[in-house]
Amino acid sequence: MIANYEFTVIFDADEEKTKSGLELVKSTFERFGAEIEKEEDLGVRTLAYTIHKQDKGHYVYFELKADTATIGQMNNIFQLSTLVLKFLFVNPERK
Repeated sequence: MIANYEFTVIFDADEEKTKSGLELVKSTFERFGAEIEKEEDLGVRTLAYTIHKQDKGHYVYFELKADTATIGQMNNIFQLSTLVLKFLFVNPERK
């Protein structure tokens, strides 16, 4: 079943690491057939707490359509990636 999702990801504030992380995220979405409807670069922000010895992170927000069965698989890929500090999938239709 295809559903709408909001996806926010935090990368290392380093420009090269952000670029590599963004490539990973987009290629993973493409691999699993997720359709990006909106992408918004929110820039570098100070983190509320240190993550992997980083106190700043580069935030990127996506709105996408994806098969609910593939979210768990994408979740696993992002959890194992050293390029992604934190991420969150949200289904705004489920409240």
